[in-house]
Amino acid sequence: MILPDATLGVLGGGQLGRMFTIAARTMGYRVVVLDPDPQSPAGGVADEHLRAAYTDRQALEHLARTCAAVTTEFENVPAASLEFLAARCTVWPPAKAVAITQDRIREKTFLREQGFPTAPFAVIRRREDIPAACAAIGAPALLKVSRFGYDGKGQARVDSVDDALAAFDGMDGEPCVLEGLLPLQTEVSVVLGRGADGETAPYPVAENRHRNGILDLSIVPARVSAAVARQALDLAGAVAAKLDYCGVMAVEFFVLADDTLLVNEIAPRPHNSGHYTLDACLTDQFEQQVRTLCGLPLGDARLLAPVVMVNLLGDVWCERTPHWERLFRHPQAKLHLYGKREARPGRKMGHVNCVADSVETALVLAETVKRELACEGGG
Repeated sequence: MILPDATLGVLGGGQLGRMFTIAARTMGYRVVVLDPDPQSPAGGVADEHLRAAYTDRQALEHLARTCAAVTTEFENVPAASLEFLAARCTVWPPAKAVAITQDRIREKTFLREQGFPTAPFAVIRRREDIPAACAAIGAPALLKVSRFGYDGKGQARVDSVDDALAAFDGMDGEPCVLEGLLPLQTEVSVVLGRGADGETAPYPVAENRHRNGILDLSIVPARVSAAVARQALDLAGAVAAKLDYCGVMAVEFFVLADDTLLVNEIAPRPHNSGHYTLDACLTDQFEQQVRTLCGLPLGDARLLAPVVMVNLLGDVWCERTPHWERLFRHPQAKLHLYGKREARPGRKMGHVNCVADSVETALVLAETVKRELACEGGG
C-alpha cells in the first residue's frame, strides 16, 4: 500500500484532476499536477504544478522521481507518456487500457471482439470507405471521429452517402466510425472502482439526460427495471475485467425500447455522471480513485440518498455572476465549482447535486435550480 504523506502525480489539470487532488490532499497525500495550462484548476490546489507538455521528458522524469504513483484525469494523454512513467513508478490505469479507450475504432473493435453488445458500426479510414459503410449501416446514422471527440464534438448525423461524405470532409478526413442511430428509451452509465487485485466496487446506475451532446442531468438511482440495472452493473464489471483495469472508470450504455442494453463508450477515469457520488455516496469516485491508485482496500460505494446531478455550463453566467443566492436557499442543493476563470457557452464550470428522499423530489429540486440559475429571458 502507498500510505498518506506519499506524493501522487496526475496527468491533466482540469476539473477531474482538481477533484482528485482535493480528495488526495484530504486523505493526507501530496499531489503534483502535470498540465501545460498556467490556469489549470487542479494546478491551483496541488502541492506542485508542472507547466509542461504531457510529452515533456524533463517533467515526466520529475514525476517519476517524486511520485510514488501516477494517474491520469483524461483519456487523451499520450499512452507513451504513461508507458515511460510505468517503467519507473506505479501507474494506473494501465497504458494499454487508455490506448484502447482513447480511440473509437480500437474501443468499438475491442468491445465487439470481446462479445459485448454495441450499436452496429463500420470503420471509415478513407473517403472511399463511405459508400460501403453507409450500405452496411443504413440511415440514419452518426459519423463520429475516432479520436479527440467529446461532449458531442466531432460527430454528425448523416442520412445519406452525400451527408456522410460532407461530414467526413468537415472532420478533415480523420478516421471515423459510422454508427447506426437507434431509437433509445434512455441512456445510463455505471462508474466503478477496480483494484489491481480484481476487487470491484460499482456505484449505482445513473440515468443520463443530454442537451446539445453534453450531459445535462444524472438521475440516481436510474429509473430502469431491476433487471436492466443488474445487467448494466454486470456488463460494466466484465468490461473492466477484460481491460485488466485498475482505477475508476465509467461505462456508458444505450437502453433500447425493449430494454436491450448496448455498450456505447468507456471512460478510463472518473466520469461526469459520477459527480453525484460527492454528496450521495459513502465513498465518492475521487476518493476511490486515490484508493485504487494507492493499493488501498476499496471504499464502500453505497448510495446514501437519491440524487440528481445538474451540470453547470458557462451559458449560466450570461455575462454576469450567476444568482448563487437563489441556489443557497435550497439546503439540499450542493454546489461544486471547478475554479475555471473564463465562462464560455458549453464549458463545464461546475455542478450541483440535489439530494432528497426520493428521485422524484430530487428531480423537482434539480429543475427548480436550473430554472432559477438560467439567464433571464431564456438566453
